[in-house]
Amino acid sequence: MPTIAIVGAGPGLGLAIAEVFGRQGFRVALLARNQERLDGLAAQLAEAGIEAAGFAADVLDRPSLTAALAAAADRFGTINVLEYSPAPHTASPTLAMAEVLDVTPENLQPQLEYYLYGAVTAAKAVLPGMLAAGVGTLLFTTGAGSVNPIPPMGNVNAAAAALRNWVLNLHGALADKGIYVAHVPINAWIGSGAAGTDAATIAQAYWNLYTARQEAERLYTA
Repeated sequence: MPTIAIVGAGPGLGLAIAEVFGRQGFRVALLARNQERLDGLAAQLAEAGIEAAGFAADVLDRPSLTAALAAAADRFGTINVLEYSPAPHTASPTLAMAEVLDVTPENLQPQLEYYLYGAVTAAKAVLPGMLAAGVGTLLFTTGAGSVNPIPPMGNVNAAAAALRNWVLNLHGALADKGIYVAHVPINAWIGSGAAGTDAATIAQAYWNLYTARQEAERLYTA
């Protein structure tokens, strides 16, 4: 059975992606900071007949992220799909947004750690197994500000755009090695109640990308 690892797993989009892939026969490795919450999500998936387990990690703590993905591989075998979509759900001074005129190296650096460095770390952890197998998928999620930036999110948009650039580069570098890489910028408030903003609908776009294996980027707009 193939395995998907979801970095930044939560009760919204992460769980929805787990359900979409799980229904297609994937086992699910859930990664986020809180082990108790991860265990709850894994139990919820188990009720739906999906094999899942949680592995605590913090994307700002790169060794913990590498260790968690290694533990997931020990549990399930090769990670076939990586989905990276960390999103802070509570206010954090470390990751506070800064308007574009107020961006400084000090408030940009944590955003780079969170989006770009975490993504690179996660990819480096799973790529050796994918390259050895000659097949794999890497999917990276950001907000649409990575493509169409807005001034109030100056530091967040800059970091997300850096991730986007790296992902598009990676798409070209790995295409002939059997590894599919794509970026999903989401232009929607997930769960807002507007048409197309529910997590289940958005998650289906990830499955469509995975099966088609063509687009380097899919801008999701509700």
